Amino acid sequence: MLGTAKQLLQLQAATHRWNGARRRQPLAPAPPRHAPAARAGRFLACLLALAAGAILMLCVTLHRPEPDASAAALPRGGGYAVVINTWKRYDLLKRAVAHYSVCAGVDAVHVVWSEPREPPEALRRSVLNCSRGAADVGFVMNRGNSLNNRFRPIQGLRTDAVFSVDDDLVVPCSTLRFAFGVWRSAPSAMVGFVPRIHWPADPRGNTKEYRYGSWWSVWRTGTYSMVLSKASFLHKRYLDLYTNHMLPSIRDYVTENRNCEDIAMSFLVANVTGTPPIWVQGRIFEIGSTGISSSKGHDLRRSRCLNAFASMYGHMPLVASTVKAVDSRTSWFW
Repeated sequence: MLGTAKQLLQLQAATHRWNGARRRQPLAPAPPRHAPAARAGRFLACLLALAAGAILMLCVTLHRPEPDASAAALPRGGGYAVVINTWKRYDLLKRAVAHYSVCAGVDAVHVVWSEPREPPEALRRSVLNCSRGAADVGFVMNRGNSLNNRFRPIQGLRTDAVFSVDDDLVVPCSTLRFAFGVWRSAPSAMVGFVPRIHWPADPRGNTKEYRYGSWWSVWRTGTYSMVLSKASFLHKRYLDLYTNHMLPSIRDYVTENRNCEDIAMSFLVANVTGTPPIWVQGRIFEIGSTGISSSKGHDLRRSRCLNAFASMYGHMPLVASTVKAVDSRTSWFW
């Protein structure tokens, strides 16, 4: 017993001596703190590295090959018709015809002519000679100047799909082909590149009044309920429905106000299908001067159209969506 106690006391003393030595041992010097200039240098180096990475990614993106736009065209009747709405911009019209006539899948290019006089023979020949592909090119003559003319049925149309476009908008052929593929997956929908949104003027109130939201509203909310007909696919049957079956008061409103035919078509399609349109992300180029969309009070006039059409229908048929179709082959962020 005494031997054991003595051993415990010796062990305890040794432990105290070891702990004391640890307490007396000087601490390792702390690493020097970086001076403000050094920290700033490291921060700048990080920014430069990030910038270099972003530039490299941009260069790779710009040089990344797109899907072949010169692929074999679809069989006759299996492609789509391009319908170009034009008004006294002959140089733009020629460029548009030359571009779309060579896109794969284009069966024909139809020029909607609404000017008081028929196109001069020299202009007609010049436009027809702009075609560089197998697509047929022709004029659709109309009596009177009305924005409704762009949706008049076209005699001899061989395709179900119609790509409605303004003469100052150019969509690359590969982008157009992808959008056509999206439309083929949902042929009753409008499929386009220019989204817009509507929303209640007073979400908490009982008044059924609506406001029109431009691109910045779509960008901010990620929501849309229309794709404008200045660059969109739709089924040819909607041309007949718009011209011969839609409320005449809506067409009269469009003619009198020289605006909102695209909203009227969006109302028509949404009322028929009960579903939203499809927004396709893609590059489009406006090669003309600014139009009515940049004029003062444009959004207010469009809001009036929304409310007038909703009143004529007796309800709001537009359906909102947050879905966007993206071609992952040409986009790094999708």
